[in-house]
Amino acid sequence: MSSSDATNIATRIDRDGDEYVISGAKVWTTKAPYCEMCLLLVRTTPIEECESRTDGISLFLVDLQDPAVDITPIPKLGRNAVVSCEVRYDNLRVPASRRIGDEGEGFRYILDGLNPERVLIASEALGIGRASIRRATNYAKDRIIFNRPIGQNQGIQFPIAKAYSQMRAAELMLREAIRLYDNGENPGEEANMAKMLASDASWAASEACVQTHGGFGFAEEYDVERKYRETRLYQIAPISTNLILSYIAEHILDMPRSY
Repeated sequence: MSSSDATNIATRIDRDGDEYVISGAKVWTTKAPYCEMCLLLVRTTPIEECESRTDGISLFLVDLQDPAVDITPIPKLGRNAVVSCEVRYDNLRVPASRRIGDEGEGFRYILDGLNPERVLIASEALGIGRASIRRATNYAKDRIIFNRPIGQNQGIQFPIAKAYSQMRAAELMLREAIRLYDNGENPGEEANMAKMLASDASWAASEACVQTHGGFGFAEEYDVERKYRETRLYQIAPISTNLILSYIAEHILDMPRSY
């Protein structure tokens, strides 16, 4: 369970003829109970025997319905419909034919999927942000206090307007990341910043939405509190804001590596 330190994964694998035997665990596997197969990253060569930390890691297609696999849902904050699980592998036997690519090159293979993942999550965050701004704006125009709509007050207007501006800025960065990716270029910088900016904007929008609704922001009837809880996740997963900032500092600004 190495969290974001993927090169230090503890899940081990041993070769046994035409099969591999896998033992270990992966936490926060989304929708595992509904899947038949999954891609699993394991270390096939001990890290101390590798020239680089990213060497010696392999990618496999494994059967989640095998009796050697134990799936345990994790009670959590947010959407319970999106089940997150701890998945344990106890001497799971996997045919060598289910290894993806060359042995030891798995980490490099998954890197190709990280930028699209950043783009996807940024898009999801923007969607929730837009919904929050729409709800806040409509409520601010309709809710009458002291014989006037609360949206007439700058204290209500400004947080919503600022969140909207953040959303538009994040959207522009997201569009640039998509353009680069579609053109076969490397959008690492743009995809990471789009994910970070969209996460921040979505959180600001949901915060403004709850504040605009006042006490009703906590009522399930208005469907505001759910989005408020869900948008907090984007600051953490699938990559935390701090790791994105470290990436920008090291790989874009050429500052010393911090970890």
